[in-house]
Amino acid sequence: MRKKPECNHSGFLFAINFETKRKICQIFLHLKTRQPKSMEDTIKIYLADDHQILLDGIQVLLQTIPNFEVVGLSLSGANLYQDVIDSKAEILILDLNMPEKDGIEVIKEFAQNGIPCKVIILSSFDDLKLIKEVMRLGANGYLTKKCAGENIVEAIYAVHNGEDYFCKSVREKIFHLVTKDNQKVNHNFTLANTILTDRELEIITLISLELSGKEISEKLFISTNTVETHRKNIMKKIGAKNTIGLVKYAINNNLINS
Repeated sequence: MRKKPECNHSGFLFAINFETKRKICQIFLHLKTRQPKSMEDTIKIYLADDHQILLDGIQVLLQTIPNFEVVGLSLSGANLYQDVIDSKAEILILDLNMPEKDGIEVIKEFAQNGIPCKVIILSSFDDLKLIKEVMRLGANGYLTKKCAGENIVEAIYAVHNGEDYFCKSVREKIFHLVTKDNQKVNHNFTLANTILTDRELEIITLISLELSGKEISEKLFISTNTVETHRKNIMKKIGAKNTIGLVKYAINNNLINS
């Protein structure tokens, strides 16, 4: 069901509080490197969630950002594929738990038809298997609804600029799986083993764990310059633009088991 965007403040207080609005303002002021090249450029966003009050709250929040234009709202996944195409949206904010056609089916439909619209998942769930599934299907970001108010602006800018974005709670969950006595690291590498060297596999894991260049150099007994060279080579090989891109690559190539 496609609905023409309206400015409805009924869900505003529910969706964002004063502290969240303050943080959003800070994010907006400090994300100039992630903003469109021209301040006249507009990012077209489509919102899909089965809760009207949440849709209203997010819409009001996004309308405070000059470069954002909410071009459509949907409470159902039934006609979402065509609605997004018709709206010419660049980014779809998608709830996984949608009536008539769930978010997973929608992403599959996008992937099968090569739709260029980028997808940020907005979900109440942070199950790692679910996160891995949507990332493999081509989702570009993942936010839990608890962190959406604080992170959604940053996520949109990041994804629009070709980066992948996980909210902090999701990143921490993935990193915990990697660090827990190394029990979750999969050493039966497939595609990754044909692209990255053994040293690069070590580096990508440590970068994903958010270790600094100095910490990595001390752990592997190599210079910080060597670490930086490996980092650049890895980014170039796998086409990643940030640490989240490395994590997504690790997930997609089964470097991390759930």
